[in-house]
Amino acid sequence: MELIDRIRGARLIGVLTGAGISTASGIPDYRGPDGVWTRRPSAVNAFTLENFMADAQVRREFWRSYAQHAAWTAEPNAAHRALAELDGAGVAVRVLTQNVDGLHQKAGLAARKVLELHGTMHTTRCTACPVRLPTTEVLERGEDDPRCPECGGILQPDIVLFGQTLDGDVFERARHVAAASEVFLVLGSSLQVEPAASLCTVAVRAGAMLVIVNRQPTPYDEKAAFVLRDDIETVVPQLCAAVRA
Repeated sequence: MELIDRIRGARLIGVLTGAGISTASGIPDYRGPDGVWTRRPSAVNAFTLENFMADAQVRREFWRSYAQHAAWTAEPNAAHRALAELDGAGVAVRVLTQNVDGLHQKAGLAARKVLELHGTMHTTRCTACPVRLPTTEVLERGEDDPRCPECGGILQPDIVLFGQTLDGDVFERARHVAAASEVFLVLGSSLQVEPAASLCTVAVRAGAMLVIVNRQPTPYDEKAAFVLRDDIETVVPQLCAAVRA
């Protein structure tokens, strides 16, 4: 297989991961054929900053669904573990993730090697003051529209909602990783959300080999050296083994 031959011996692997890498861990994606927003298009309203801040009912629905989110009990799957093991074997792996579930870190990849482009569900911040809290602590209070214990402000999980910008420092570091990569893997991302998807262009322009593994077509397929429609949990361990061979 040409791809296997070309990635063998790579020393720096940049990995952009989307919701598709976590579906095998029981976390539904958003835009896939059976995705959360595909089945319930109105559900996206709760992920829009304007709606979240303006409508208490939207917040109540958001927190109700958040408390039941599958990610709280999910475990890393073979793809998460393979990337962590590859890094542990001495290959520099840097993950740029659109996911907020923390499964890359749970699989054993050092937190400093994971850039969470869209934030994390594991912490919650006040929108009116600097307070940050563990999200589990907020959920344990059992409030349908939780407020800041210090100032009474609206609490928001530390995730980037539509209408918010990505953390500038985090994204700049992600651009550096993409530009430095020999191989840039995209795993389970629809590549429909910018600016995260633009990291593919950054990588290709810097000379990286772009490999996209996703069930559905993406807007960046034509830029890729290889596009695989295979099962992520199966193909990622194979690719990681090839790099180490």
